[in-house]
Amino acid sequence: MSTPVQIALEFCAQQDFPPALYMVATPIGNLADISLRALAVLHHADRIAAEDTRVAQHLQGAYGLRKPLLRCDQHREVQAAQAVVAAIAAGERVAFVSDAGTPGISDPGSRLAAAVHAAGLRVMPIPGASAVTAALSAGGLDLRAGYCFAGFAPEKATARCEFLQAALQGPRVTVFFEAPHRLRDCLHTLLELDAQAQLVLAKELSKQFETLLPCTPQTALDWLEADPRRAQGEFVLLLQPRVAEAELDAQAAALLQRLAQELPISRAAAVAADLTGLKRDELYRWLLDHKQP
Repeated sequence: MSTPVQIALEFCAQQDFPPALYMVATPIGNLADISLRALAVLHHADRIAAEDTRVAQHLQGAYGLRKPLLRCDQHREVQAAQAVVAAIAAGERVAFVSDAGTPGISDPGSRLAAAVHAAGLRVMPIPGASAVTAALSAGGLDLRAGYCFAGFAPEKATARCEFLQAALQGPRVTVFFEAPHRLRDCLHTLLELDAQAQLVLAKELSKQFETLLPCTPQTALDWLEADPRRAQGEFVLLLQPRVAEAELDAQAAALLQRLAQELPISRAAAVAADLTGLKRDELYRWLLDHKQP
């Protein structure tokens, strides 16, 4: 039986792997989530730069790989970048892997990529698993206005409160990470700001105890209290902003509906905003909810 790497090499046999920095997305929990192209890149790489060489060693062992490793965590990223640039300039392929998921997304990697770009060398993304997009795809929140990824929520209470207030007042869903030991504090703050806030608590994505919980702050707290073990693991939170529906009188509503019969929705909202003085985004959302067939 062929190994995953052998299958990957056969599948990618006609693809080119030039000297470059390869930003390789790795599984966020389930080892089966790695792509064939990622396996081919790791096989062809002359060396692997890693956020944690121990984690990278485990990753290599899972797929039967053995490549020289270079430590490249947040404390050594700048120094490691010099070695990586020199290696690529000498004709090598260097793969970079974070501990899990897509590099540079709340993980080391962005400064490494910037250094390689600055040297006039190539950086190639090898897409794959990401906790952010995994949570968004299954969360069920309204993403018509888009989303904003905010990294980790602030640690200090005042900053955390300001962060959550801004997210509630913003135009789009906010995605952020929260540490298990701060999760309850975060939810209590959110409860004080808006008891009816819509959020999704995503835990241990792709792992054995994966959970996606659409909830309010209080139902999330009740869920955690029901079993203390639920507070363990890695959490992604999705927060839906408050949506104040545009208040339209009958004449404005009729105008907007008529414009939508002749124009694309986005254009109809823009024209109506010019004529009424109301906000285009609010009119756009209103029209999505009320547009006549």
